[in-house]
Amino acid sequence: MAYNTENNITPKALNKSLDNALSKNSVSTYKYELDAMKAAEPESAYLTKPQLEKKIKEKRKIMEEAAKALDFIVAAQLRDEIKTYREKLEKLKV
Repeated sequence: MAYNTENNITPKALNKSLDNALSKNSVSTYKYELDAMKAAEPESAYLTKPQLEKKIKEKRKIMEEAAKALDFIVAAQLRDEIKTYREKLEKLKV
């Protein structure tokens, strides 16, 4: 309080709508979209080892660009895709 009076700061209420904040939870929406992508992802099931390695490199490059652009949701989605590709690559090695 003292800081506010010393610096002539008056507290103000936020002017945000509660509907906008609760309408779309990005984490739960992302989880739902990730599950839908897993169901609709047959193309990666038939990739060879070199194709999987190429996909991982491509996705990693795009992920790093998204992170540099501060688009962390896209970067996280790509990270999860890379993880899936790496798991498939490990299964091919066995």
